[in-house]
Amino acid sequence: MSRAPFAADPAASRGREFTEQHDGVRGPRSEFQRDRDRIIHSIAFRRLAGKTQVFVAPDGDHFRVRLTHSLEVAQIGRVAARALGLDEDLAEALCLAHDIGHPPFGHAGENALDAALQGQGGYDHNEHCLRVLMRLDSPYCPYPGLNLTWEVLEGLAKHNGPVTAPGWALSALDADFPLELDQWPSLEAQVAALADDIAYDNHDIDDGLRSGFLQLDDLLTLDFVADQWRAIEKRFPGQPREALLRELVRGQIGLMVNDLIENTRRNVSGISSLEEIRAAGRALAVFSPEMAVLERRLKTFLYERLYYHPEQKATAERAHSVIARLYATYHDDPALLSSGWRERLPEQEPARSRHIADFIAGMTDHYAMECYRRIFGQVPDGLTNV
Repeated sequence: MSRAPFAADPAASRGREFTEQHDGVRGPRSEFQRDRDRIIHSIAFRRLAGKTQVFVAPDGDHFRVRLTHSLEVAQIGRVAARALGLDEDLAEALCLAHDIGHPPFGHAGENALDAALQGQGGYDHNEHCLRVLMRLDSPYCPYPGLNLTWEVLEGLAKHNGPVTAPGWALSALDADFPLELDQWPSLEAQVAALADDIAYDNHDIDDGLRSGFLQLDDLLTLDFVADQWRAIEKRFPGQPREALLRELVRGQIGLMVNDLIENTRRNVSGISSLEEIRAAGRALAVFSPEMAVLERRLKTFLYERLYYHPEQKATAERAHSVIARLYATYHDDPALLSSGWRERLPEQEPARSRHIADFIAGMTDHYAMECYRRIFGQVPDGLTNV
C-alpha cells in the first residue's frame, strides 16, 4: 500500500538527540528501521522475557510475559499501520518498546517503587521507559542510551495523548531533547496505543482461561463475546474446546482491528499532512463509539474477574513487599548493590534514591527473587501464582 500523506516519513525525521558519525552503511535501512532494530537488540528488551504480564513469574511455558505481549502488540500494530498507509517500522518500534519501563512483578512492582520514591518524585513506568532508552541502556560508546529518533521518543512519551503534567523523569528528558509534550503524537503512536489494548484485552482472556482464574461461563455473560462463541460453535461443530477458545480470541482481535482501521479511515478523511494529525486536538486512531463501549465492558470484566482476583491480589501484595524491602535494604546498605551500580551510586538525593530504583526496575521477576533470597534467605511463599 502507498504511503498516506499524513504518515511519518523517516526521510523527514527530526533527527536524534546526539549527532552520529557512521563508519559505513549497516544495511539499507530507514531511520525508523534502525530504531526498531536497536530496540530489539537492547538488553532492556531482552529482559522483558522475565517480567510479569499478568501472572507473576509463571511456571507454565504457555503464559505470556512482557516480551511475548510486546511481540503480539507489534504484530497488531503492523497490520493496522499497513492498512492505513502509515510507516510500519515506526509503529512496530513503538509497539516493541512500549513496556520497557516496567519493573519486576508488573504493577505491584511499580506501586512499590512509586511509594518508595514518594519523597523523590515517584516512579512511573511510561516515563521510565524513556529514561531507559535515552539514558540507562547504553550500548554505544559516543553517547548515552540508544539515541533513537525524535519520532520514536515522542510517540512513547505521548502514545496516550498530550502530557500536561510530566513527572521528574520525563521533564528532565524533555528539557534535554524537547518532545512537544503538549501536542498529539503521530498516527503511528496512536495506532500503537490501541494495538496494546487489543492485545492485552484478548490475550489476557486466553491466559485467564488457561490458568483457571477465568471461567468460560462467566466470560459468556458478555453478550458480544457470547455471540462470537455461538458463531464459532456453529462453524466448527465437534471441535475441542481448546481450539474453539483460540478461535474466539482470534475472532475478537479481528473484530477490534477491523473496527480500528475502518473508524480511523473515516476520521482521517480529508487530512493531508502529519501536522494536521498533531493539530487535530484529539485522537484520530480510535475505536468506533459502539466498539469503544464493548471494549470498556471487556476491560471492566477483566479487572473484576482476573486482575483483581483474590489470588492475584494476594500475590501482588507479596510481590509489593519484596520490592519495597529490597529498596529499603539497598538504600540502607548500598554495599549490597551489584558492583557497577554500587560504583556509580550518587552521593546526593534525589539522584541517590532514583539510582537505586533504576537498579531494581531493571530486574526480572526471577532476578528480584534471587536478590531477595540472597539477602534474606528465602522469598515469601506463593510468589508464583500459576
